[in-house]
Amino acid sequence: MEKKKIIKRAVLLIIVLYFFLLSIKLMEASFKLFGTGFAESLISFTTNPIVGLFIGILATSLVQSSSVTTSILVGLTATGALSISNAIPLIMGANIGTSITNTIVSLGHITKKEEFRKAFEVATVHDFFNFIVVIIMFPLEMYFHILENCALFLTQFFLSSNMNVRFTSPLNYILKPATHSIQNLLSNNAAIILFFSLILLFFSLRYFVKVIKPSAKLEFKHLLNKHIFKTPLRSFGFGLVLTGVVQSSSVSTSLIVPLVGVGILTLEKIFPYILGANIGTTFTALIASLVTGSPAAVTVALEHVLFNTFGSVMIYPIRRIPIGLSKILARLSQRTKIYPLAYIATTFYIIPSFVIFLFH
Repeated sequence: MEKKKIIKRAVLLIIVLYFFLLSIKLMEASFKLFGTGFAESLISFTTNPIVGLFIGILATSLVQSSSVTTSILVGLTATGALSISNAIPLIMGANIGTSITNTIVSLGHITKKEEFRKAFEVATVHDFFNFIVVIIMFPLEMYFHILENCALFLTQFFLSSNMNVRFTSPLNYILKPATHSIQNLLSNNAAIILFFSLILLFFSLRYFVKVIKPSAKLEFKHLLNKHIFKTPLRSFGFGLVLTGVVQSSSVSTSLIVPLVGVGILTLEKIFPYILGANIGTTFTALIASLVTGSPAAVTVALEHVLFNTFGSVMIYPIRRIPIGLSKILARLSQRTKIYPLAYIATTFYIIPSFVIFLFH
């Protein structure tokens, strides 16, 4: 009887997880319909590094994928429309903008205060990690061109090996038919698709939590804590590989938000996983750049890899700072729902738009 219950729960989990991932893909699709063209036009006309940083944030927040933004950068650099130096601030901004998806996912827990606090902590720790890395790396890059020089040096080895790699995420095969069908059914209307994706997100998240909550005291919690996330290195490796395979840090980091929310995992335990996901997401643009065969495009993709790698090495020893800041923000957000909504609107849309409008 117990075996039947476990099988039933596993099947339910797979079904709910599918709809949860589908909601994220639909949300990304709607934002792309809203803003990919606008994002591309924004990116192609930047020369000011500070404006470039905020364009990277806004463009990625609009399309909800750093992979899309960096792939646009790779394409523009390959054609000569964007210089390598101008691409670097955009990459830094893209890193900040990409974490908006899991922050939106955490809002699915907003009706349950304690769950929401934990979910919002894990969603925003990625933001604070990126903020700190940008604060350190941006001035260093502007004055000393560390990333650019290292990437230029490595480019020769990648191109000399004549690598021509193509890889498609398994999630695309699984989710693409349903995503396209729903988009066509809703007449590719961005607003309706976004509305539908948010409804699907909140309902799937609600049932996802219902299915996994009993597992907080069972084998699933033991499996994750004692095996997959047992050591920081194992946690980091899992985040790196999973994100490299699914080709989306938005998906891989959003998956762990409900797991932390219901208490199966802790913020401290999954922090190395987030660092791994941050590096794993750079593989998409790197593969795209190798396909183009353009030295400039490969250099830009490598800059993204190096930026996220250097950031992980720098921040892990002082991880208490981003973790502590995310906990403070989560406690404030627990008191009133205005804080998380204001944080998302201000950080990802209002401030970047204001800076771009002011200085562009």
